[in-house]
Amino acid sequence: MPEIRTRPEPAPAGTGRPGAAPQRRPRVGHIEFLNCLPLRWGLARTTSLLDLDLTLDTPENLGAALVAGELDMGPVSLVDFLGNADRLTALPDIAIGSDGPVMSCLIVSRVPLDRLDGAPVALCSTSRTSVRLARLLLSDRVGVEPRYFVAEPDLATMLSRADAAVVIGDPALRASLLEAPAAGLHVHDLGLMWQEWTGLPFVFAVFATRRDFLAREPDTVHRVHRALLAARDLGLAEVRTVSEQAARWEVFDAPTLERYFTEALDFGLGRRQLAGIAEFARRVGGAEGIPPDVRVQLLDAAAPADQT
Repeated sequence: MPEIRTRPEPAPAGTGRPGAAPQRRPRVGHIEFLNCLPLRWGLARTTSLLDLDLTLDTPENLGAALVAGELDMGPVSLVDFLGNADRLTALPDIAIGSDGPVMSCLIVSRVPLDRLDGAPVALCSTSRTSVRLARLLLSDRVGVEPRYFVAEPDLATMLSRADAAVVIGDPALRASLLEAPAAGLHVHDLGLMWQEWTGLPFVFAVFATRRDFLAREPDTVHRVHRALLAARDLGLAEVRTVSEQAARWEVFDAPTLERYFTEALDFGLGRRQLAGIAEFARRVGGAEGIPPDVRVQLLDAAAPADQT
């Protein structure tokens, strides 16, 4: 099995054939949260995992590593992608988003949202996209301007200093399903708020490659893209098995995980998802380094012939 690192670092070269130039696996990022578990399970089942130098980390760290050239491909938070769209190419048909409640990107509040004007609100430190979406919804939809500060993603700690907290990933799942109900907290799903506001799905992260890597190794990019699609499709086709196995080690039961993987998460990137991206860019354009008319360049689905 290849090494699975938890933080980006230079990848060692492979051995290759005797007398041949050394080669290395493509350096591919992978989000460490449960939302990508079906994909990681599929990569292992299809054996594609053996061909990748996989790095697990948060969306924010993976995006920074991709932009810095420490990774060749992988998921990148939407805000980071849009801010670097001139250097990145998105992979079609695969993303991480929702078309309604996403369950794992939330505002958890001790008071109603319309009472947060001027109040302290803690922002998680692991994804700039969810944070930017929450700020947009609070200012433009709810009509409040809280006082924001960044905190580590622990709900109890965040709410000890704030009236509300923006949490994502596994901490958000725990908050919505376990912690918030027990404490009587208000839970607001960012995916649902966006859909009710715009009628569109929201894409939290796209899968992308650096354009310079694509220019050097187009065959590799297309092979990894096909591997990701096949892994996603297999993971979702066998999602009950994935959920039952994951439930042995997680605090959530198998039916909850299956509902999360199949009903909350949207792993596609098609016309409606691209429309959602364009609408988000239009609404936040000029901030975060995102042009309002930013163009998402997609990888040409016609794969070049593999070199043999």
